[in-house]
Amino acid sequence: MTTEPSFWQRIGIHEWFLNDSGSAPTEPEALTPNVVYKYIIDKFKESIGQLTFADRVVFYHEYIISFNPEDYREFMDNKKGIFGLIVQEAVKKFYEVLNQYRAEGKTVEPSSSKWVFRFVSHPDYARGDKGFIGKLLPGGSQKDENLRVTFIPRQTGIAETFDVNDDILKGFNFYSEGYYEVPYVEELKYDETKLKNTEQTGLARFETILPDKAYRGHKVEYFMKDEQITVSGDEETSTDSNVFKIPSEWVNTPHLFIKHDKSDGKFYLASFGEKTIVNEKEVERSDENSPIWVELPINSRMILNGIVGVNIFKS
Repeated sequence: MTTEPSFWQRIGIHEWFLNDSGSAPTEPEALTPNVVYKYIIDKFKESIGQLTFADRVVFYHEYIISFNPEDYREFMDNKKGIFGLIVQEAVKKFYEVLNQYRAEGKTVEPSSSKWVFRFVSHPDYARGDKGFIGKLLPGGSQKDENLRVTFIPRQTGIAETFDVNDDILKGFNFYSEGYYEVPYVEELKYDETKLKNTEQTGLARFETILPDKAYRGHKVEYFMKDEQITVSGDEETSTDSNVFKIPSEWVNTPHLFIKHDKSDGKFYLASFGEKTIVNEKEVERSDENSPIWVELPINSRMILNGIVGVNIFKS
């Protein structure tokens, strides 16, 4: 019987996490808000040093910060909502650093219209481990070979950076409460008003690429502004704002109900289509008059009738 290689073995640094000396591992650094904040700032400054050329200041726009699952859950349970505050302070510091470069006559222009932060866990991380993955452009528009991954194993405490393929992210667990987007402000000054306006575009954003010949390659985007919406196919006649019409013969009419529960802040889905898969798990088909609700996490991928893919993101 063969055992699937771990995350660390697949990228060739498994030996980092072996304690061959026989000595007890050092006590890991406590995961505090200040530790996380300083870590993000350090990675931002490192990205400037790695990417900047001539007089053009270049920096990562997406920051994926990873922890051990127990560390992550303990942090979330005891400090609920603190990640959002860390993000706000980190962006303020980003602008402070960029303003210094601009004052020196450097060219400071963004490669994206937003900052993206993801706080995640990975089962192969030991307690006290921290990891960082940086992207120049959110949304996967950056080439795979430009994905930079930095690890700090607790045994050594020494950071090492590698270029890895984007497929390596498949092993990470992304949580909806750990995902944040902040619009980039050209004036390099953090503006809470602009952030609030951005958040008011809807409860969630949906994206799909249509397979039908007439729309091949065309992306359809929908912002969910109602507490409950219906996802339907090309036979849908309603033009109400709570109807997300996907002009495809592969989508039933209706195919899904999706609702937002204010009490817990989560999204739920009920399926009436022939087949619906959410994050590789098939959803039980139910009757419109008696929907069977299942949780729909942010950043999930839905497959309708095995053909049409729909992604849900924070708005």
